[in-house]
Amino acid sequence: MIFEKFEDIIAWQKAKVLTIDIYKAFSESKDYGFKDQIQRASVLIMNNITEGYERKSNNEVKQFLYIAKGSCGEVRSMLMLAKEFKKMKESEYSKLFTLSEEISKIFSGLIKTL
Repeated sequence: MIFEKFEDIIAWQKAKVLTIDIYKAFSESKDYGFKDQIQRASVLIMNNITEGYERKSNNEVKQFLYIAKGSCGEVRSMLMLAKEFKKMKESEYSKLFTLSEEISKIFSGLIKTL
């Protein structure tokens, strides 16, 4: 394991920022199904990094990183819908979409390293 604690993992730190920003972006949304789904997907990114890390096995870390990467893709997909349905401003969409892409790329690098 190359990190002392999961909080040291850059992908986890960025996923935390993404989750907080997703919660803020949709805090006033009345589309509760959509809001719940995108918030859950963002939280799952963080939680799967954490769960994989805490298992202390590189194979399990890798498995949970793949799951987190999938949740990251789900967030991007939902952000595209949010933009299409005008649930968010273009600038907010761009910021969150770019951050989720960045996190996904970090996952790819971590997975290759393991």
